[in-house]
This record gives sequence, C-alpha cells and structure tokens, in this order.
Amino acid sequence: MTPISSLHRPRRLRRQSAIRALLRETGLRSTDFLLPIFLVDGQGIRSEISSMPGVFRHSIDSALQLCAEAVAREIPGVLLFGVMDSQSKDAQGSASWQSDGLVQRASLAIKGQFPDLLVLADACFCEYTDHGHCGVLNAHQDRDDPATLENLQRLALSYAEAGVDVIAPSGMVDGMVQAIREILDAARHENVAILSYAIKYASAFYGPFRDAADSAPSFGDRRAYQMDPANRREAFRELQLDLAEGADMIMVKPALAYLDLIRDVRERCDFPLFAYQVSGEYSMLRAASQAGFLDWQGALLESLLAIKRAGADGIISYAALEACDWLS
Repeated sequence: MTPISSLHRPRRLRRQSAIRALLRETGLRSTDFLLPIFLVDGQGIRSEISSMPGVFRHSIDSALQLCAEAVAREIPGVLLFGVMDSQSKDAQGSASWQSDGLVQRASLAIKGQFPDLLVLADACFCEYTDHGHCGVLNAHQDRDDPATLENLQRLALSYAEAGVDVIAPSGMVDGMVQAIREILDAARHENVAILSYAIKYASAFYGPFRDAADSAPSFGDRRAYQMDPANRREAFRELQLDLAEGADMIMVKPALAYLDLIRDVRERCDFPLFAYQVSGEYSMLRAASQAGFLDWQGALLESLLAIKRAGADGIISYAALEACDWLS
C-alpha cells in the first residue's frame, strides 16, 4: 500500500461535484440490468402485486409493452417467470415444458417484436407444481433429483425451441447444469447459454416472490436443497461444480445480504457474474420509502451501486426501469 502523507486531506477530492465524478470508481448504467417479468394467461392484464408495490403480473400483450420500455432504456434483457392458476398445476409441473406454455409463447412473441432483446427464462418447477416444491417428490415427500433432472431437460429443450437465449436453472438440483447442457447440445442448441443460480441461499427475503408467483411450498421448506445462509465455503464448491458442468454465467442470490459472497466469487472466478436483488430486498426498500423512512431513489441506487461495487457484472432488479430513468 502506498504510504499516505500526514499532509493529505481527503476532503480536497470531495468538495466539488466535478472532481467527485472524475474520481468515481464504480458506476451504474442501463446495460447492467435485467428486468424480471411475471407472466399470466389472458389479455390486457396488468395486475399489481400487493407485496411488491410497483411490480405487476402481465399477460403477454402487456409484457410486450414492458419489453418496449426496457428496449427504450437500453436494458439488454428480460427474465421470464410463468405464474399458473391452480388448475394448471400437477405433481410434476408438466405445464412448464409444453410447447404452447406461457413462457414459451411469451418468448416467441418477444423475439418476434424485439429480436435483439435477450430473453432469459427461469427454469424451475415451484410455480408449476401443486405442492410448490422445486421438482418431483418421492414417496417420502423428498425431492427426487434424477426425476427432476429429466423434467428439467424437457423444460430446457422447450425453452430453446421457443427462442429463449439464456436458460436460468434456479432449483439447486445437483447436476442441473450438466443435464441441461447435454440435452441442448444433443438437440443442436449449442448457442443457448446457461445462467446458473449456482449460489442460492435459503433466504427469508423470498417471501414477496412466492406471493407474486404463487409458489410457496404447501408443506415444509426448501432448506434441504437451497444453501444454509451461515455457510460461505460451501458456495465455492457449488461454483466449481456448475462451472465444471458447463455454466456460462453464474448468479449469487440474494444480493444485499450476500455482498461478501459476490466479492468472494468475483475474486475467484472470471466468468460473468450476476446478482439478484430479490423481492424482499426490493419490497423492504419500497415499503420504507412509502412510510417516509427512506428516500426511494437514493436508497435504491445506493443498494444497486453496492451490488455492482461488490463485483457483479449484471444485476437482476424489479426496479430496473426506474433506476435507468434516474441514471439517465
């Protein structure tokens, strides 16, 4: 470290906005963001999610309008989640891999209107199963990972055939990246990338998402397959496994409570790194601002800057549109 003179006064480099801008180490730009979209069947639907003020469920026609807003702000991509009614759910989550499924139809529509907009699709089953767990269950009500991997291959192939650019498996199924890579390559979809939720913790900050996606488990929890928030070293094993299986990009989820993990991964890995500002992080800031405890703009941008400063190349945020407006 360079020795510091006792004559140095740090405030000299902070007094003027011009010099602060000149010396700013970390910046945010619109191309840092991905915008999540919750999809529902129907027409003309734009329904606000009560636990996520300012975030909506969209029918495909409404989602296309949201994509137009993202394109206008130079956001490079959207991340799609399907929200199913209870009649469409079953024990396997089979609605997820149908060729005329909700995400598949949305992907085709988006690529038809916005061919340069990246379409990412979450690959998990909790929104599609009647029990709310992230895959097939065995007779002991535990997840059957081999059966889940077979269904995950069906899902990934249907996404690729619908024009999805990046498949994002989020179920924390051992071997999920390898299974997806094998089926994609065998079907000549070598150019479809995988963004793995490699480091996903069993977090209390997912609550509003489960409301938005109607994906809360009907019994138990997901601690048997998501990571223990107390563990740090385990994250590096998950990272190494998914990279060895062929992941193209890596995600840490959640973001704000795991900034140390984002930094750790950044220092150990030169692959593209994303962080997910999850629903609870978004809703916490939004609720505090609505109560007058925080300035929404200032708190949001500071939190996003912290994620970027920790080392994330890209950020998935429900507030991406607003952030881009303020950054411009």
